[in-house]
Amino acid sequence: MSAVPIPQFTPEEYLALERAADHRSELVNGEIYAMAGVSREHSLIVTNLGSALHTRLRGRPCETHLTDLRLSVPDTHLYTYPDALVICDEPHFVDEQFDTVTNPIALFEVLSPSTEAYDRGAKFAHYRRLPSLKYYILLSQAEPLVERYERQENNDWLLTELRGLDATLDLPALQVSIPLSDLYERIVFTESDSSLP
Repeated sequence: MSAVPIPQFTPEEYLALERAADHRSELVNGEIYAMAGVSREHSLIVTNLGSALHTRLRGRPCETHLTDLRLSVPDTHLYTYPDALVICDEPHFVDEQFDTVTNPIALFEVLSPSTEAYDRGAKFAHYRRLPSLKYYILLSQAEPLVERYERQENNDWLLTELRGLDATLDLPALQVSIPLSDLYERIVFTESDSSLP
């Protein structure tokens, strides 16, 4: 019995399809995957994050984008939509459509049960191939918990865990500090939400 061939898409084919589509998909290892919807909590956290970043970066040569600006990792041909990204200086685009960037300094993902393993593993492996990337930030929906990965001078990544609404997310390269209470505004946590005892 022969295996059914798996369709492989080039970045150019993917971009042509994606630009004509009425929904968002990502390209991973030549395969196109539809992106799932998000919860109310996920949407609120992304909105809070975008507001906090925009306010703190106002008047500086940095841009904040939420969910709709496509990101390309040229080395691995990943095309995806981070929950938020920050670009400083001039954005680098893959082509003249100006809708797919390659040079974020910071990427943010709000963890969902269906994507958490991917965001922590394979997606982060793709993201680490971006020379411009200084920060990768994971935000939990289940509890006030933010994990900040920061690229070191030797190209290793240092993890700092921030837990509780009294904690503050510091991004020194951006000269930005955001209290977790701002990021989790209007989010109600219950004791059963926490994954830790």
